[in-house]
Amino acid sequence: MTKRIFSGVQPTGNLHLGNYLGAIRNWVQMQHDYEAIFCIVDLHAITVPQDPEALRAATREVTAAYIACGIDPEKNTIFNQSMVSVHAELGWILGCYTPLGWLNRMTQFKEKMQLRKADAEDQLKKIRHELKQYKKGKGRLEELLHFVEIFVEAGIEDSEKTTQAKLGLYSYPVLMAADILGYKATHVPVGEDQKQHLELARDIAGAFNRRYGVELFPQPEPVIQGAATRVMSLRDGTKKMSKSDESDYSRINLTDDADTIAAKIRKAKSDMEPGLSFDVEKRPEAANLINIYSALSGDKRDDIVSRFATSGFSEFKKSLADVAVAHLEPITGEMRRLQADKGYIDAVLKRGAERANDVAQGVLKEVKDVVGFLRV
Repeated sequence: MTKRIFSGVQPTGNLHLGNYLGAIRNWVQMQHDYEAIFCIVDLHAITVPQDPEALRAATREVTAAYIACGIDPEKNTIFNQSMVSVHAELGWILGCYTPLGWLNRMTQFKEKMQLRKADAEDQLKKIRHELKQYKKGKGRLEELLHFVEIFVEAGIEDSEKTTQAKLGLYSYPVLMAADILGYKATHVPVGEDQKQHLELARDIAGAFNRRYGVELFPQPEPVIQGAATRVMSLRDGTKKMSKSDESDYSRINLTDDADTIAAKIRKAKSDMEPGLSFDVEKRPEAANLINIYSALSGDKRDDIVSRFATSGFSEFKKSLADVAVAHLEPITGEMRRLQADKGYIDAVLKRGAERANDVAQGVLKEVKDVVGFLRV
């Protein structure tokens, strides 16, 4: 059987160092050993509100990032998910074999709902504050309406300070299973936060195969990423680097120029402990910066700690900034060049969608034959 990998990134803008070290850089290495399908998962992106123009721009940006980081569009399949209807169609079929109990165990949905609840409470506080100010004649109507608009667009209601969860946010692990199984992917690169979803894909594949007594879907194997790929926020070493963080100084974006990268590293949170040591529990910010240095330079963590054991953070950060700029600036420059050529990016996506569709339609035909759908 052909070894085939499938993986993807949501086109929600601000691809950052965590996306690069945790996923894309590993794909660059894997493309030589597997038949590779790399997707921009725009169907997953709309589980939260998206501006249409921003979504289109972000889709092109992610495509440019894939290529700038070293993924060869001639040898690999790069496409955006919504261009291949099999994802949605197979997602519905597989959903009919997925017990609700399996979805209820998905911890990421619960975590996202908690974050949305916290956002709801925060927005309500802002609305109430602005309303009081407006009644006193001190607030501006535009400011009040701004917070109300955010509140409404997010689908948030005041009932028991909870949110109206959308079906897509709940069931998207089934769509993720369809992404993988629709290409009979044998391997899937995953981080810690996606391992549970891959297990669900394996469970769904097994349930379908057992129901019809076939071996149509393979059991996709996880390809676990390396130890130094979990990149944390530059403002809080206990939280994962995220594109949704309000502070742009919490992350290094792949679109940042050299001066911005250096400034963000200089301002990264550190601690008051003398010298440098690696201790995730006691010194999470220092550990995060050491991990980043190691991942970008290729140096071992112990060697980095020994080199800067008696130095202050300022000297270590200066060296880290030099390493980061040297590694990332060529990627940033190539991304800018590619994004300026929309025709090329769109051609890559169109060609990739045609390749992907050829594979996925064949799998879907097998599924429909097994299920018993009549085609005349």
